[in-house]
Amino acid sequence: MRHPYDVPGWGVGEVWVCDGVVIQHELASESLRREHEAAADSGGNVAVLLVGVEAGGGGVGTRGGTRAGGGREAGPARGDASSLVSPNGGARRPTRTLSAKASRDQAGFVPDLCRRFAAHLAGVPTSYDDVLLDLDWGTPLQQEFAAAARAIPWGEVISYGELAVLAGRPGAARAAGSFCADNRFSLLIPCHRIVAANGIGGYGSAGLGLKRRLLAVEGVHL
Repeated sequence: MRHPYDVPGWGVGEVWVCDGVVIQHELASESLRREHEAAADSGGNVAVLLVGVEAGGGGVGTRGGTRAGGGREAGPARGDASSLVSPNGGARRPTRTLSAKASRDQAGFVPDLCRRFAAHLAGVPTSYDDVLLDLDWGTPLQQEFAAAARAIPWGEVISYGELAVLAGRPGAARAAGSFCADNRFSLLIPCHRIVAANGIGGYGSAGLGLKRRLLAVEGVHL
């Protein structure tokens, strides 16, 4: 099930959840906000959580309507290349059909998770160690990359080569770079903290501006 959220100053993001497990996270962006506004104009929008960081730990509200119709929701159709490219670079939206009932039953953690995303983007050190991610699609090496990347502390960076070493595959820096380019769990797998040996490295179609902005949020300036 798709859960959109709105972070002031960043835009609208989306977290996709099935059976209590996150299957994808799209970082909040203005391009996603425009998509939701267009959907609202056509009467097909879903409720958007309004999240912010306050002295009392932040707040959550909602805006927009709920999707009408049956109890199943699907991501974009397979083969639609434009719909598989994230505006944040690399990540692709889910292509399988999800059970809305099952995900609703086990999605109670989503408002808190969206508050954490907002806090993170506001510069508050944030951890996602307790968040379950669907990594069944990955090869054993990709799962090792994911585990190693999730262990990178807030405000620190490592190189693609160092990620390969931490994953137990020295010399696989190119594979580590490819993994980061296809990362579908923005912030949850913090690939923005992984850089080239001689510079900042890439960040998919989102570009280096976004990567630098995410690093600057954590006090890292490259």
